[in-house]
Amino acid sequence: MPVSLDKVRFLIVDDNVHMLNIVKAILRGFGADKVHEAKTLDDALTCLRENAVDIMVLDYLMGEEDGVALLQRLRRDPKSPAPFLPVIMLTSHSEKSRVEAARDAGATEFCAKPVTANELMRKIAAVIDNPRAFIRTQTYVGPDRRRRDDPEYQGPERRADRAAAQTPATDRTQGQ
Repeated sequence: MPVSLDKVRFLIVDDNVHMLNIVKAILRGFGADKVHEAKTLDDALTCLRENAVDIMVLDYLMGEEDGVALLQRLRRDPKSPAPFLPVIMLTSHSEKSRVEAARDAGATEFCAKPVTANELMRKIAAVIDNPRAFIRTQTYVGPDRRRRDDPEYQGPERRADRAAAQTPATDRTQGQ
């Protein structure tokens, strides 16, 4: 069965028009027709306030602006229009420190440029097919960073109480 993203609403945030058009073409190739775009962080926030968006594709560096800063604001600001929005971070700088910074800011997935249709679709499928609970602690807000639940692990990082974990679907409806 062919994959179609015709019901998924996207926001692409990238200051590079060429890259923005590449990502948009990839999404449209998979049937997405609800694609918003923003070239600045402020435009992205405005778009999120004015439109329902299911997935954001966010560039890591945009000139003087930093996609990680937008992601932190999105996750932590009490007035955020979409704190639980799945975010796929794109970057041509995929060294470990940047991947960790994006992860620690609350990125849902990370995709290195040059992006391929298959890789982007794999990240989108992960967001849709395997949504992760959101965690809110003093130092982190975002999707649960654990990709698997190992019942054998009993170390100090093991959460005995999973009450802190919330599903994105539940959280999006709170306060509405």
